[in-house]
Amino acid sequence: MDKNWNRLFIGGRWKSGSGGSRVEVRNPYNEELLFTFQGASVRDVDEAYRTSQKVQEDWAKTLPQERAEILERAASIMVGRKDEMIDLLVKESGSTRLKAQIEWGAACQMVKEAATFPFRMKGKILPSTLPGKENRVYRWPVGVIGVISPWNFPLHLGMRSIVTALAAGNGVVVKPASETPVTGGLLIAGIMEEAGLPEGLMSVVAGKSSEIGDAFVTHPVPRIISFTGSTEVGRHIAQLAGKHLKKTELELGGNNAMIVLDDADLEAAAESAAFGKFLHQGQICMAVNRLIIDQKVYDDFIPIFKRKVEQLRTGDPADENTAIGPLINRSQLEGILEHIEHSLEQGAERIYGGHATGLILEPTILVNVTNDMATAQNEMFGPVANLIRARDESDAIRIANDTVYGLSGAVHTRDIQRGVRVARSLQTGMVHVNDQPVNDEAHVAFGGEKASGIGRFGGEWILEAFTTHQWISVQEKKRDYPFFT
Repeated sequence: MDKNWNRLFIGGRWKSGSGGSRVEVRNPYNEELLFTFQGASVRDVDEAYRTSQKVQEDWAKTLPQERAEILERAASIMVGRKDEMIDLLVKESGSTRLKAQIEWGAACQMVKEAATFPFRMKGKILPSTLPGKENRVYRWPVGVIGVISPWNFPLHLGMRSIVTALAAGNGVVVKPASETPVTGGLLIAGIMEEAGLPEGLMSVVAGKSSEIGDAFVTHPVPRIISFTGSTEVGRHIAQLAGKHLKKTELELGGNNAMIVLDDADLEAAAESAAFGKFLHQGQICMAVNRLIIDQKVYDDFIPIFKRKVEQLRTGDPADENTAIGPLINRSQLEGILEHIEHSLEQGAERIYGGHATGLILEPTILVNVTNDMATAQNEMFGPVANLIRARDESDAIRIANDTVYGLSGAVHTRDIQRGVRVARSLQTGMVHVNDQPVNDEAHVAFGGEKASGIGRFGGEWILEAFTTHQWISVQEKKRDYPFFT
């Protein structure tokens, strides 16, 4: 265990927080105490932001290859520490080994993508409507970015904003989720420190949201707040940021639909649905929440899907054969069980699972679900599959769009063009034809519509979000003004 994981990383130093409460981090599977430390205070937040602001001015002037080399070293360090990082994800977030490996790989790809950003800070030279004038548009870093990382994919979703911001020449202050302060922040800070990031440019201020949450957003230094998490918290952050005229990049909740059309390959669709629903116990913003199946194949699909789900082993996430491990905490489990019971009262039928041991909830299949039931209306963030019957293609589209969310989705059909046509009818930021909704590639636009967020992560889209533009015009010969003609 790293000696610094009982301390915070503030202003380039590993030190104890000065907050009023201690943070305890426990393994969700066996409740073993992993880490404990004094949380950050508002004073710590201020020090982190002020220090980053000072260092950022010089960082923004570094040559692109210098910033790229640091990120390339960070990627190399991650490769060397792969086993350690995967083990930490298993212990701290309850990830199965498969999920942890997927997350580690996605984080590595994000670092490698970000290493190209210093050479992609492109400006433009534009013509002018005035004689003898040239318009130049320069791209600059915005300054300091506040990053709030979640507990479900802490390494990847923390890294996604952190390395992009740094690559573009910004400073970063990170507030990781209290459930995963190491993999969502402190571990990343240690890697960046080892890679040679300038002292003070990045800080991690883990602590209770009730003590530092609002101050983290409203502090005068950060120009942008990047948040991944629930829609409820995202709304609050957006309100605080808007009051202070700060930009936000928000990736929020989802109620994702996977449509199975009447011509779909049912075996392939069932396999796809089982992965997209139950990876990381369904604790993924992109996870399948509603399986919308054409009535012509609904009854045929159920036994195929059930057979796939029956193969999923629950238990210790450290066991390589485990597919479904624990939920993150007791309140998460209790909320899911409550929604299941409510849907059963509303007329749904449970044909598999639904029993909990500790924080492990068996994969659960509910059939005869309608879109107004509790488990279909709410983002489950757990291993509960809702099977909804649709009359036809247009009805499936209607049901899929009948939600306040719009993050990800999927369509299964043997006709690719039909699948694309249906995908284009869905009010969601991302749709995957003949796949499941859990997809994230470092170079592609990632983000949602409606209550699922604002902005896009990935590739040139996140680079655009974390930079600003300055218009400088150059009058190359004397301009004639109408006052003096």
